[in-house]
Amino acid sequence: MKSKITLQTLLIFLVTTTVLIAQQSFSPSTGGPVDVPRNEGACISDELRIQIKERIAQNRAQLAAEGRLQPINTEGNHPLFAWPVDQANGFGYNEVWSLTNYVDHNSAFPNQISDYDCGTRSYDTNSGYNHQGFDVINWPFWWKQMDLNQGINVAGADGQIIDKNDGSFDRNCAFNNDMPNYVALQHADGSVTWYLHMKEGGLTSKNIGDTVTQGEFLGVIGSSGSSTAPHLHFEVYDNNDNLIDPSIGSCNTLNSDSWWIDQKPYYTPAVNAVLTHTGFPDFGTCPTTETTNESNQFDLGDQVYYGVYLKDQRAGTQINLKITRPDSTILFEWDFDLVDDLQISYWMWNFPNDMTGEWTWEATYMGETATHTFNVGVLGTEENPLADTSLFPNPVSNELRVISDAIIAKIAVHDIVGREVYVKNSENAGIDRIDFPNVPNGVYFVSLFSTESESKTIKIIKN
Repeated sequence: MKSKITLQTLLIFLVTTTVLIAQQSFSPSTGGPVDVPRNEGACISDELRIQIKERIAQNRAQLAAEGRLQPINTEGNHPLFAWPVDQANGFGYNEVWSLTNYVDHNSAFPNQISDYDCGTRSYDTNSGYNHQGFDVINWPFWWKQMDLNQGINVAGADGQIIDKNDGSFDRNCAFNNDMPNYVALQHADGSVTWYLHMKEGGLTSKNIGDTVTQGEFLGVIGSSGSSTAPHLHFEVYDNNDNLIDPSIGSCNTLNSDSWWIDQKPYYTPAVNAVLTHTGFPDFGTCPTTETTNESNQFDLGDQVYYGVYLKDQRAGTQINLKITRPDSTILFEWDFDLVDDLQISYWMWNFPNDMTGEWTWEATYMGETATHTFNVGVLGTEENPLADTSLFPNPVSNELRVISDAIIAKIAVHDIVGREVYVKNSENAGIDRIDFPNVPNGVYFVSLFSTESESKTIKIIKN
């Protein structure tokens, strides 16, 4: 006897099948926690810390003898810091950092940790070392960011450079006792900030004795000295050389008020990037640069891999994800439940595209939306020649460096009204840096031309 298929039965079957497919499709293709590289010992040894302080004392004495040491007002208020990590101009991540360690206030017992908020976001060693600063890593893709000079250190407050070290190897993967590349600033009240572990050759061109302003470029985040991955170690001392924890909380035993303009929450959950890929990223092993497989250009029908990169993922929260076609119709929109507390994480889905034009991939988390566009079947602006070419530092004072896979044969600099103020040609060897022209502070446009007749223009600020 044949079974009778009614319209109602068929509809139930179709609806049930659709739900099952949707549930299967919207489970991540890959993703989860990413291991944060951990130091095996002191970020900076007691011996190196003493050595740096001795260098600072000598530099202060020399600057004072030359009449170049900035006056110190010990009666004035301590500085209030802006966040010391930023993204260099020309890149499109939503954020480029994740905080991994705070100052450890538990000095009584090794391996017992208490940060300013009475938590355990810090570390120490069996020898009794207490972490004495803030550690902030590049995320996502710490080695790629370092290679492209994407994640940078900036001055937390106005100050004078009172010590600087460059030339140390910058791709360390383990604890050692090597001197890091760093900049130390002295502020108006005599307090001092240290910016450690920078990329070799990636420091500001300014010298000891020069002044910087809040937010000014100091160097590229690197992994020099005792370091297991590119990160900033930010350390603060008051005008009596007492260690300071700039964040205030019930377990801060060092100072009674915050040293931040706007102290960040203990956790800072956010989307660092939404990206599209041709396949899953390979994070590799230290110090190999990650194979990210990022792409903003696809052919019709290609499988697109959609990645979302989070910091401080919180259990019990939800992220809304949406893929929009060029005609503004929605391919998919769904909510993804986050079930674990993770310091850094990523999640990926893959779907074939079905329309040419510019697509939009976006993620909304904790009320903030990060958006990424990509192209199918048509060349997008981000895939133009020299798309991966960048300049740093920006703002620039003296030397301007060029990062490019192409051979740059010519560089021309124009002011804001179009007048050419500088030009350099070098067809054979290529150009990897220029001495920025002696021109007034302001906005300039740097045009780069490759040996393959490709070109790109980048806005630069001279200060």
